[in-house]
Amino acid sequence: IRLKSLNSTSNIQAVAQQIVAKCNLIHPSKIPEVEQLLYYLQKRKDTGTNSVKTSQSSSLQDQLDSAGFEGLNPDEVANLNNLDEYIESLYEDIPEKVRGTAFILQLARNPDNMEEIVQNETVLGALARVLREDSKKSTELATNIVYTFFCFSSFSDFHGIISHHKIGAMCMQILDHEIRRYDTWQEELEQKNKADILFILQKDYEKSYKKFVNLSKKQDQLLRVTVYLLLNLSEDTKVEAKMINKKIVYLLMKILNRDNSDLLILVVSFLKKLSIFVENKNEMAETEIIEKISHLIPNQNEDLLNITLRLLLNLSFDTELRSKAVKNGLVPKLVALIDNEIQCIVVLCILYHISMDDRYKSMFTYTDCIPLIMKMLLETKGERLPLELVALAVNLAANKRNAQLICEGSGLRLLMKRAFKFKDPLLLKMARNISQHDGPTKQQFVPFIADLANAIKTFSDEEFVVEAVGILGNIAVRGLDYAQLLTKYDMLSYIKSKLQPGSAEDDLVLEVIILIGTVCADDSCAALLAEEDVPQILIDLLNAKQEDDEVVLQIVYVFYQMVFHKATRE
Repeated sequence: IRLKSLNSTSNIQAVAQQIVAKCNLIHPSKIPEVEQLLYYLQKRKDTGTNSVKTSQSSSLQDQLDSAGFEGLNPDEVANLNNLDEYIESLYEDIPEKVRGTAFILQLARNPDNMEEIVQNETVLGALARVLREDSKKSTELATNIVYTFFCFSSFSDFHGIISHHKIGAMCMQILDHEIRRYDTWQEELEQKNKADILFILQKDYEKSYKKFVNLSKKQDQLLRVTVYLLLNLSEDTKVEAKMINKKIVYLLMKILNRDNSDLLILVVSFLKKLSIFVENKNEMAETEIIEKISHLIPNQNEDLLNITLRLLLNLSFDTELRSKAVKNGLVPKLVALIDNEIQCIVVLCILYHISMDDRYKSMFTYTDCIPLIMKMLLETKGERLPLELVALAVNLAANKRNAQLICEGSGLRLLMKRAFKFKDPLLLKMARNISQHDGPTKQQFVPFIADLANAIKTFSDEEFVVEAVGILGNIAVRGLDYAQLLTKYDMLSYIKSKLQPGSAEDDLVLEVIILIGTVCADDSCAALLAEEDVPQILIDLLNAKQEDDEVVLQIVYVFYQMVFHKATRE
């Protein structure tokens, strides 16, 4: 289906409705899927017009279209009226079979012919028979037949017919056979290469290498249509389960060592689809999936790069696989892709997963990640930042060295300025993580105490207030006048109000208790707290929150601080 008028302003819903109305092979229930495909195509067109570097190779369909038909001259055109003649050629020798299947394939590629081909009871059965009996004898013959069934597999309505002829099972056998053949070719070539190193049979090796390259190209075409057909059939979860039982994951993993981008796009797409199930993910892990896809990142082919990153994202939910990704040097590779507009979001998601592990937060220090993240945080227009971006920033700020890099120059000041301007609780959470580190970074928060105190008293967004209280609770700086903080900004009344039963959510209550623990280290503050009967309020709260370990721990710490001061000790 050619979409000549699709552009960045096209109404996706309307176009999808038109496509379904004009093509009776697409059921109306598939409209959401059509819309999704149109959205993807529209975005690809947008990136093309914006001069962003896109894939150097075209889609599978375009590649196959331009390849011509095996066994036919370029000017030979199939005629539906001659279908019986093409069927008869399937009972002849291999060259005639290749020619006949090429004509049938040419017909099948036109959706208007599909219904008539299916109604001919002989043609699909004959094709299935030839595929079963002769697929190992001719790569061209197998490619023509599998490609014909691939055309039908593009439409769910024909999946039953494909299943009836057991095409899926035969395609699995073809994959297995072709992979074994490729391994054999490589072994033979390696043996001749060793002989060549010894200056023996040099011409024989060169001839064998050219033959290997030609055979591989033909085999790649067969593998592409075979994998694509299986991928289409796998939309039925029962069919997919059968493929898994027949080791589809193992077979796909074996193909990952090829260098044909169009083939790899399909293989990685299939692995991505399968990776959402734990059993499949575990099998991929056992066969070293991270090691096998690491060389695909980065990649000049944007489509292959994108689908590889999405597979990596699925895999990165597993702790061990995240660890392998780091050990295989993927962190600096991923960081280098942050400023790639097409890949940015998925890259940020992967890096976020890696940053969840404290062991690997320091890995980001030795890359350009912090400057890139800060640039994006501060230059993003609009009120809300991309969630993936700020989530990564929050995690990275939990590392002391990363926090120092963030604060370099005017980093912290600009961060706080944006946080207050847009009342962004996530940015303030990032600042709170920075404030927890001992050293010079704490001192940089002193100029913001007034802003934080005012925000606590005036802002209605409780998430923002929780982070603001948390920052104040972290600012344990020698020489800071905590008593002024309590009196000038009337924080005492705020503290007392939030400690009353049911007056605030537990997370805010906890932060208020931590703040008390920080300020009561000062003797004058301890006296102020005693005057307001805060110790007794905390005792009552301790009795009420005995099951909350964190609250109990922080209240006990406050009591520990208070025993050092006469006013609160008594």
